[in-house]
Amino acid sequence: MTPHRLTLDQARRIVVRAQLLDAARPGDVVEVAEQLTYIKIDPTATIAPCEHTMLWSRIGWSYEAGQLKKAAEIDRLLFEFEGAFRPTGLLPFMLPVMRAWPTRESTRQWLDANARFRADVLARLRADGPLPARDIPDTAQVSRAPDGWSGSNQVPIMLDMLAHQGLTAVVGREGRHRRWDLAERVYPPDLPEYEPDVAAELLAERKLQAAGIARPHWYWSGVGKTSGEPAVVEGTKGTWRVDPEALAALEEDDGGRVAFLNPYDSMLFDRKRLTELFEFTYVLEQFKPKPQRVYGAFAHPILMGDRFVGMLDAEVDRSRETLRVNAVHEFLPFEPEEADMVRAEIMDLAEWLGVPVSGLG
Repeated sequence: MTPHRLTLDQARRIVVRAQLLDAARPGDVVEVAEQLTYIKIDPTATIAPCEHTMLWSRIGWSYEAGQLKKAAEIDRLLFEFEGAFRPTGLLPFMLPVMRAWPTRESTRQWLDANARFRADVLARLRADGPLPARDIPDTAQVSRAPDGWSGSNQVPIMLDMLAHQGLTAVVGREGRHRRWDLAERVYPPDLPEYEPDVAAELLAERKLQAAGIARPHWYWSGVGKTSGEPAVVEGTKGTWRVDPEALAALEEDDGGRVAFLNPYDSMLFDRKRLTELFEFTYVLEQFKPKPQRVYGAFAHPILMGDRFVGMLDAEVDRSRETLRVNAVHEFLPFEPEEADMVRAEIMDLAEWLGVPVSGLG
C-alpha cells in the first residue's frame, strides 16, 4: 500500500499518545501495562524506582505503589519477566518463544550439564514453593563465573533460565528479593495456543500499538516489517510502520502536559527514534565520570507536550526527607507559562512522594 505521509508534529503526537503521556491520563496500573506492554523494574531510587516513576508519570497523583503489587501478586493481571511487569494477556504470544528457548549453544550446554541441578530446583519449588532463591540449595554441577550482575550462587541463574523456558515464575517480592514458584501455579491455566509465527506477528502488533510509530527492528522496537501500515515522516529517511488506530485518532487532540521521565522509561528506550522524531539526543550520565556529566547522573528528561524541553536533576534527600532540586536545565529558556508548568509538576511530584521541596527557588 502507499505509505502514509506524516509531518514531524503528527509523528510526535502519535508517539506521545501511544506512550500515555498526553493530557488524557490512564485510569490504573493494568491499563498502563496493557498499552505499553511492559513496566520496567529498576531499583535506582534517586527519586523513585523506575516501575513507580513510570506509573506516576502517566496516572498522576492517584497512583500508589500498592496498586502495582496488588495487580501483580493478588489479581495476577501482571507477571514479572525479564526485569519488567507485563500484562498477563501477552503470555500466549510469548510462550512459543519461551518453549523454544534457549537458542544459544553455550546456554544449552550449561543447562544440559546441570540437568540434575535443574531437576533439584523444580522439585524443591514443587514441594515447598513459593521460595526466594536463598532458600533453594545450590547443587550445580557446573558453575558460571560471577559477571557483575550475578554472584557465585547458581540458583538465581537457574531460576531465570527456567523462567525463560516458561517453567518457573516470580510470584511476588520481599523488598527487592523475588519469590519463585512453578509457572503452572502462577500463570493462568488454559491460555490460548498460537503457532509460533502467528504469536510473533500478534506480539509485534502489540509492540507497534505501544510505540505508535516505529522503525521495524526485532530488538529496539519489537515491530515487524509488516506490522501496521507503512508511513514516511518529513525530514527522515526510509519507511516507518504506524499503528492504524493511532492514525485514525490523530484528530482527537487531547492536548499536552509536562511529564518527568525516569531514565529507564520505555519512551526513552529507542534512542534513534528520539533523535529522528524529537530532535533529542539522550545520554544517560549515570555511568559517566562526574566531570563529564552535563545534566546530572540520573537526571529525568522533561517532556512538555510533544517536545523535550529540559532535564530535571533532583533527588530525594532521605536524611532530611525532602525532594532536593539540584537544577532544572532548560534546553531553550522557558516562557513564564512553561516555567510555571514545570514548577507545578515538581510540586505534584513532591506531594506524591510525601516530602517537601528544597532548592527550587
